[in-house]
Amino acid sequence: MLTAALAFAGAALIINVVPGLDTLLVLRTSIKLGRGGGVAAALGIVTGCCVWGLATAAGLTALLTASRLAYDVLRVCGAAYLVWLGATALWKARRDEPAEEVPEPAVAGSRWAAFRAGVGTNLLNPKAGIFYMSLIPQFMPHGAPAFGTTVLFTGIDVAELAVWYWAVSGAAAKLAERLRRPRVRRRLEQAAGVAFLGFAANLLADRA
Repeated sequence: MLTAALAFAGAALIINVVPGLDTLLVLRTSIKLGRGGGVAAALGIVTGCCVWGLATAAGLTALLTASRLAYDVLRVCGAAYLVWLGATALWKARRDEPAEEVPEPAVAGSRWAAFRAGVGTNLLNPKAGIFYMSLIPQFMPHGAPAFGTTVLFTGIDVAELAVWYWAVSGAAAKLAERLRRPRVRRRLEQAAGVAFLGFAANLLADRA
């Protein structure tokens, strides 16, 4: 089991550090709200991963491949959510609001919104469920209990993601002051908006 766990950890690490939608969300939120905001978004993402992992352990994610309708409904909902995130980012860039101090209650509310965004982008992405369903069985030792092994591997993946997003949020927060300049912030929002729309288009085009 130890050998299998280490092999899975290595494979998952390679996949986790490849820049993608979740990393973009943590990076953008960390720059806007500081490390606290980025950590909130990351917590939302890993919460979604835990849900997908438990669903895989219970055999529920098999419905995504067995039922084309279930996969398509989740895929379209996820794409619509990403379109909303992208459009919101582009609209904020267009408004060109001056930088200002945000009251603490508003910061707390923004962090809660960041957490919800992390959960939403993860749970509404059927590829996240397919990831657990397709990757974990490849490393599961023969005769090992499926439920317990899946939970163990999910825990390993979530731990790696937590460390990775902690590093990403910290690096982004250190650059936040420079990146919060109005012109740079507008460019960031524009780039993030286009990226979110690109992820939405990719999800809509998916035929897995």
